[in-house]
Amino acid sequence: MKMAKSLLCLVCLSAAAWAMPLGSSSRGVIPAEIQQIISVDYRALKDSPTAQQLKQQVLPQSLKQFEDALKGVGIDSDKDVDQLTFVAYRAGKQGVRVVGMAQGSFQQKVVLKRMAAKKILPSKYGLSKMYAMGNGMMMSFLDDNSLLFGDDSAVKGALDARDGKVPTLDSNSEMADMMAAVDGAPVWSLLDQQGTQNMMRSALGDASKVADYDTIKKRLVGSRYTMNFSNGVNFDLDVITSDSMTAATMSSLVKAGMLYKKMNASPIEKVAIDSLTVDSDSSKVQLHFKSDDKQFQSLMHSELFAAVSH
Repeated sequence: MKMAKSLLCLVCLSAAAWAMPLGSSSRGVIPAEIQQIISVDYRALKDSPTAQQLKQQVLPQSLKQFEDALKGVGIDSDKDVDQLTFVAYRAGKQGVRVVGMAQGSFQQKVVLKRMAAKKILPSKYGLSKMYAMGNGMMMSFLDDNSLLFGDDSAVKGALDARDGKVPTLDSNSEMADMMAAVDGAPVWSLLDQQGTQNMMRSALGDASKVADYDTIKKRLVGSRYTMNFSNGVNFDLDVITSDSMTAATMSSLVKAGMLYKKMNASPIEKVAIDSLTVDSDSSKVQLHFKSDDKQFQSLMHSELFAAVSH
């Protein structure tokens, strides 16, 4: 899951000015080998016309499947879910697995009663019970108001982390430190080193060919972003590097990439590019984007937006 795409796909999922940190039960099932974490506060989704419009246009298929799976067990994401978190983690030769964690006002007893009425029986995995949700997905309650879901192997891998069979997020100091800076934002995400390298190459475009990006990318550590709609659209991305020189170099490359893109951009796209500021602070490259709702809704119909959001 590329960060650039997930940014635009997840814009639609939060208009809240407040948010809740990731619960300890959900945090405890995150394996150490993280590729990406995306956490979304669902509580104020319906309060933003921009969010509603974006949801219809760019809601990723994987998220639709997760929401449909929750509805299959009687959980309406619009009404019952406060926070939805997705974790993509690396599982060695088995590739990348994705699990979701939902926290909300639903109750374990009520959900399990519905499943029993449908004659859906649990299977045991270690000390946990797993239930089929439909769409090929499984779920397991982490506590009374939190559940884990995904395909069978992904859920089992997360439960292995919770049960101490594999290392957890807290043993990955780089990702844990990055998470501490963003956890609790309305929308936040972390991306590991490899994902950040790929994301920045895509963001730089032709500018990556001008400089020796393959050398510079080795000094990228990871990245994180936050987003909210409390006053228009606000997006902040930090790219963590190994040193201040790398951060300054990357900042210059991003600015060059913006100039390349602006040369062939439409009028509304040029306004969007002008709304993006880039700087470096110590070992961080900092990007900030701010737009009002009307301007952003116009940008949604541009070719640039279509290219990066699908």
